[in-house]
Amino acid sequence: MEQPASAATVGFVGVGSMGLPMARNVLRRGPVVVYDPNPAPVADLVAEGASDAESPAAVARASDVVVVMVATGAQLDSALFGDQGVASGLRPGQVVIVMSTVGVDAVRDLDRRLADAGVLLVDAPVTGGVARATSGELILLVGGTPEALGAVEPVLAAMGKIARCGDRVGDGQAVKMVNQLLCSVHLAAAGEALGLAESLGLDPQTVLDAIGGGAASSFMLLDRGARMLADTEPPTRSAIDIFVKDCGLVLAAAEGADASVPLAATAAQVYLDAKERGWGRRDDSRVIDLYRDRAATENR
Repeated sequence: MEQPASAATVGFVGVGSMGLPMARNVLRRGPVVVYDPNPAPVADLVAEGASDAESPAAVARASDVVVVMVATGAQLDSALFGDQGVASGLRPGQVVIVMSTVGVDAVRDLDRRLADAGVLLVDAPVTGGVARATSGELILLVGGTPEALGAVEPVLAAMGKIARCGDRVGDGQAVKMVNQLLCSVHLAAAGEALGLAESLGLDPQTVLDAIGGGAASSFMLLDRGARMLADTEPPTRSAIDIFVKDCGLVLAAAEGADASVPLAATAAQVYLDAKERGWGRRDDSRVIDLYRDRAATENR
């Protein structure tokens, strides 16, 4: 196959809270073409030198490599195979990089469908959140053939550190399931712990400062803790709905592998409870409000 050069044109389909800073980092190394149904982030990137496209198919026609960064499996299928989807604009020899967290089966199904058109797929879900997407320090959990990875390695490197998870499409998604089990449990635990600090009559910020550098700390505590304790509603960087979706994928993967994941199941229920309260689009740091509400109810 023809391998894109390091300054190949990269197409981005999906430039939301994560995709926008990722595309921005790739734009620093070469030309970028973008599409998103929300015109605001597209306009931001165009102002910085990117080109816009009228559809995902137009992105594919204008690009050498196509990155897809959407939230759900349904959105991914629509972006690839819906009306004016990426697949209808692809050429043999192109590479599609799926950076969404959608599960092993979903990306392997996409791989089979794209292979019929001579297109390679790289499975590269990410971890690190908006902060590391912005700094270009994401961890990219990559699965795919050496040929496909070799064609897009400079593109991936512009967004963060490549963690090679295996030679099969889907291996990156499998590692992301392990990652999301830990993230979901750590986030729920952080909310519960800071909620406990408040119930004990402590200043939660003092507690966060005291334990943040110790053995009990975690990325989720340090990244979300300040937002949990903010006096005003924080902007949504990662919605509670994302953890509802990801926990569902983790539990499904565990069931398929006959694995016991009781902590993941408990964390999943936390996010479902938050969603049932109508909080699905709120920032995931607001899980702390569940514990606050429960404490208030118990103290009545």
